Amino acid sequence: MGSGDRSAAIERRRARARGEAGRRVSSGFDAIPRVFHAGQRHRWLPALTVALAAMVCADVVAQSTAYPAKPIRMLVPLAAGSAVDVVGRLVAVGMSADLGQQVVVENLPGAAGLIGTERAARSAPDGYTIAAVNDSIMTVLPQLHVKSPYDSFRDFTPIAQLAAVTWLLVAHPSVPAKSLPALLALAKKRPGEILYASGGNGSPQQLGMELLRSMTRVDLVHVAFKGATPALNDVVAGHVSVMFSATSVALSFVKEGRLRAFGTGSPKRLAVLPEVPTIAEAGVPGFDYVTWAGLVAPAGTPPGVVARLNAAAVRALQRPELRTKVIDLGFELIANTPDEFAQALKRDYQRMGTLIREASIKLD
Repeated sequence: MGSGDRSAAIERRRARARGEAGRRVSSGFDAIPRVFHAGQRHRWLPALTVALAAMVCADVVAQSTAYPAKPIRMLVPLAAGSAVDVVGRLVAVGMSADLGQQVVVENLPGAAGLIGTERAARSAPDGYTIAAVNDSIMTVLPQLHVKSPYDSFRDFTPIAQLAAVTWLLVAHPSVPAKSLPALLALAKKRPGEILYASGGNGSPQQLGMELLRSMTRVDLVHVAFKGATPALNDVVAGHVSVMFSATSVALSFVKEGRLRAFGTGSPKRLAVLPEVPTIAEAGVPGFDYVTWAGLVAPAGTPPGVVARLNAAAVRALQRPELRTKVIDLGFELIANTPDEFAQALKRDYQRMGTLIREASIKLD
């Protein structure tokens, strides 16, 4: 074979190789519309975008399906023994059983909840850090602090409201008043002398008492503690006279006679203390003070993970033994969806803002 024939044969083999390579490359794009004509090549981008989005969604679904793969931390930005801590720990037990991973409760109290809540807001949005909060943390503190370290809507994703928290106006038995009218008369007779305790500036204990003060025009002196539990302990010890306390925290002391209950902030009497009147019927018409406890996650937590956490929390509250404990402590079950919680949060934020302005509530 001459040199010209050999060159021609080599060129034919090269041409065949180029053609096979071209077919191999083009076969990988069969799912994309064949619109690679001159001036139309940009039209394949939407199809590619959809394909990539589908892959990302499939990956998110896979992650949420495998979730959780390790223990979950539930931050409670309030003291151990507070109402949120009590209901949070009960729900954590049920969630642990449902999720197959331990939900570990960690208390980070301070500044009425600001410190621990900021920590939760800055945590990774992977579903392994959630927070048990109350409406004061989410709807009051951000409106009282000019430079709040977190934004309730921008920094968090709602999981579920767990329960409504009922409240009692309590006093040490040494206080020379056996009814709400008598207590109010005593406060008016001794303005600026009776001390009331709270879990801190902007806490629900302070908010409830400030609402009572604004409606009755009594002059009480606020003593802020680092948490509701130490505040109540000082009332039980007789160092501070009165306090608005969550029913779950004060209930045993009232039943033992170590605290006197003047009334409940709820619009109806409590099943656990049917003999205690509502504050409205005891002499302050229109008084209504009920708060809530709920679960939130850092903003950006995948929707599938949020749905899994919500389902676990709701099922936990549906367990007969846990449900009974929660109700017996004076809570009222809510157990709603993330969307319902989000709507309630918006309503309560506006309602609390109005209350703060009308009652002239300010940080001490």
